[in-house]
Amino acid sequence: MAKTSYKTVWLSDIHLGSKDCKADYLLSFLKHSNIEKLYLVGDIVDMWAMSKSFRWPQTHNDVLHQLLKLSKSGTQVIYLPGNHDAPLQQYHGLQFGEIEVAREISHITAKGQKLLVLHGDQFDSQLALGKLTTKLGDFGYDLLLFLDRCYHKVQGNHAMRYWSLARYIKSHVKGAQKAIERYREVCCRAARERGFDGVVCGHIHHPEISEHEGTLYFNDGDWVESCSALVEDKQGEIKLVYWPFTDIHVEPPSLGEIINNNSKVA
Repeated sequence: MAKTSYKTVWLSDIHLGSKDCKADYLLSFLKHSNIEKLYLVGDIVDMWAMSKSFRWPQTHNDVLHQLLKLSKSGTQVIYLPGNHDAPLQQYHGLQFGEIEVAREISHITAKGQKLLVLHGDQFDSQLALGKLTTKLGDFGYDLLLFLDRCYHKVQGNHAMRYWSLARYIKSHVKGAQKAIERYREVCCRAARERGFDGVVCGHIHHPEISEHEGTLYFNDGDWVESCSALVEDKQGEIKLVYWPFTDIHVEPPSLGEIINNNSKVA
């Protein structure tokens, strides 16, 4: 497969060090991409998960080495720590080797659009989620990821393409959709009030390109459920890439399709 060239790539919520990180997919994407500028938009290393149970398989190490290799071979790399790698936020404005660390940053597209780039956890307090609701949400999400792991363990190599059970369930839960809408609204309002044309963020593991009250909203997704990246070409066009899908978004199969595919394999 030939490499694809990008002017800019945004990646977030990789969660290296967690059992749900899809490091092998990300490594494949990075090796098949030529990138001029790379934004690591938070939660790259999951320090929360590692504090509970240290886990660092070879594929996670390979991803880290590939990111360092890119930074040394001409790719401009900017790291914007999120909540899961919060200890790195204190290094805002510093540079480690060829990698710049910033809490947030401004990006100007080839079209001249001015975008605010940040992880998105900065807005958690504005979402007005109570502690009990947050804990229940975390528990529910952990349960979804557990079910996702069980599904893929049973599915084995029978899957025709990557599909997230957690993402499917979340997309059909009304409460989750409302939370996503609130998050989008808060992010766009903050960008608009500060004079930006749009915002690029991560945090909620929901890839999306949309517009809210005249403000562009870009969420690059994650490498736990979606295996997605946000990319800009030399003309300034921005789109979502799903890996190992093509650069055209492919809708995941329905549960009925999965059942039919499994019955054919059996």
